[in-house]
Amino acid sequence: MASRSDTKTRILDAAEKLFAERGFSETSLRLITSKAEVNLASVNYHFGSKKELIRAVLARYLDVFMPAASTAIKRLHTAPSQASLEEIFSALVDPLLDLNDLRTEGTTIFLQLLGRGYIESQGHLRWFITTHYGQHLDTFVKAVSASAPHIPPAEMFWRLHFTLGTIVFTMASADALNDIAAAEFGEHNDIEAVIRKVIPYMAAGVSVPVASK
Repeated sequence: MASRSDTKTRILDAAEKLFAERGFSETSLRLITSKAEVNLASVNYHFGSKKELIRAVLARYLDVFMPAASTAIKRLHTAPSQASLEEIFSALVDPLLDLNDLRTEGTTIFLQLLGRGYIESQGHLRWFITTHYGQHLDTFVKAVSASAPHIPPAEMFWRLHFTLGTIVFTMASADALNDIAAAEFGEHNDIEAVIRKVIPYMAAGVSVPVASK
């Protein structure tokens, strides 16, 4: 008989794969229990609800990524000069890639899951992330704001959401975009190359001066 921890891990693994592939809304608990080969009572016992299961799936990544990203950004501010936006965004790359050590294709899966939450308007995830990882988010937002002091807070709010949208679209389309780049331009990109390609674009978009009215 599998231990409780084994059962919980099987549920998380099955849910993670289905959520990334199908989305949160389109993945039923019945599908998850079937893939994990457990009964519904096991899901209710370990997680209580589908929302709690969604949060637990993301927490496996966020618990590792958020502190590492926060530390990487703080290291930038130990340098004598103020970090640029490209440096701040680039500081997130290694923490993202390290998620591949956590899970096979962890970087891609994590960004897909974030994208699902963003596209499907999973409001409870915003509450969960800001409540549990708020101090790490503050580190990022403060660093970006310090590097672009000419951008008002309200405008920065929008630009950071546009930035998240860019990442979501890019990762959701990464396989197709890589196939096109290979066929038409002879480029062969891995996940790191795609992430690094988008950084200058995001940095430029966040820092462009606000148009005068």
